[in-house]
Order: sequence, then C-alpha cells, then structure tokens
Amino acid sequence: MFAVIRTGGKQYKVQKDDKIEVGKLDVEAGKTFDMEEVLFIGNDKTSTIGAPFIAGAKVVVEVLAQKRAPKIIVFKKKRRQNYRRKKGHRQDLTLLQIKEIKAA
Repeated sequence: MFAVIRTGGKQYKVQKDDKIEVGKLDVEAGKTFDMEEVLFIGNDKTSTIGAPFIAGAKVVVEVLAQKRAPKIIVFKKKRRQNYRRKKGHRQDLTLLQIKEIKAA
C-alpha cells in the first residue's frame, strides 16, 4: 500500500517504513504525529483519490532528525565589469520515517 501526501507545498509518494526528507517541520526528533493531508491511497487492486484530501485518512510518521542539506554556492559574475557575488545557502530539513498508512 502506498500514499501520496502533501507537506511544505510538495507531494511525496510514501510506503510503510520509507524514510523521506521534507522541508523543516516544527516537531522535535523522536516524536510521532499524524499527517492528514493525504491526496491518494492505492495498492495493487484499489485506489482512492481525494478531492483534494481523503477524509479520515492519515499517515503516521516519526521524526528521526532535524538536519541541514549540503551547502549550495550561488556565484554571479559579469565578465570585464569587475562584478562578482558569492553567496551560500543551506536548507533546513526534517528526516521522517513512515510508520503506518491509515485509510478512512
């Protein structure tokens, strides 16, 4: 069984025991919570599509860690103009493990 969930404006296809990295959530590491924005639940034989969400469906997730992505370097240059700008960015991430998918 798999589900499509939405968090942080992005959609993720998840199954039981999957580990995914999503944008930062304000939950401490080690906590378990329910994600209720379930867009789709399916398996080999049946599927349920939400409009936009499936009423009563939940995905139980556990927060494994709060971490940061590798640094991305943004470098701008205009040749022969002595124009150079260097900036860096690290995205905050939350590592989740899918514990259970509960259909309505």
